[in-house]
Amino acid sequence: MKVWDGATRLYHWTQAGLFVALMASGKSGNGPHIELGIALLILVIWRLIWGFVGSETSRFSSFIRSPKQTWHYVTGKMTARLGHNPLGAWMVVALVVSLLLQCLSGLALAGLLDGLPMAHVWLNDDVFALLESLHLILANLLPALVALHLVAILVYKLRGKPLVKTMITGFTKPTDFPSAEQQSFDQLLSHEIATQPQIASPTFAFLMLVAAALVTMAIIAFSI
Repeated sequence: MKVWDGATRLYHWTQAGLFVALMASGKSGNGPHIELGIALLILVIWRLIWGFVGSETSRFSSFIRSPKQTWHYVTGKMTARLGHNPLGAWMVVALVVSLLLQCLSGLALAGLLDGLPMAHVWLNDDVFALLESLHLILANLLPALVALHLVAILVYKLRGKPLVKTMITGFTKPTDFPSAEQQSFDQLLSHEIATQPQIASPTFAFLMLVAAALVTMAIIAFSI
């Protein structure tokens, strides 16, 4: 069964590559750090758009759960659906929000927001100092979030759930789950998602990527 569309998988792996490049260029002070940040911002905006209009398993409404429901999942009172489980969903939210704030604060520090309307009022010295602190804090927080994400992937791999493989191929199958959880998976297929999740077309995904790029370029263009 197909779980992840090409857009979600492309976003995931491209984001990972850009994040590594940004961390390396940020720490060393060398390389196209600003250009990489702009590319990452395009990706993040694309993911935000895709979270509302994309494939069923990529929409925020399909995987973000309340703290109560998340606790029920942790305590085994609720089974996971196809796609992100409740814990994974909150990790997605944390990473996307943190990356968005990091990109926007980076634009401000690079002077790419100076030309926006009323910037001399809302982007004053105090706000600039706050954004600078935020950028530094997130530069330390994001690697910790990524490390936690990798640990979770390893734990699930040891439990017989190949999350990396699924994110590469886009497909999952009952044999990817251990026998102790087979009943829950069968119940999932027969009751919660009896049919193939709705997958958006690649053409639509490309158009949304173009829209994200245009939004990002417009922010920068209006500031020049």
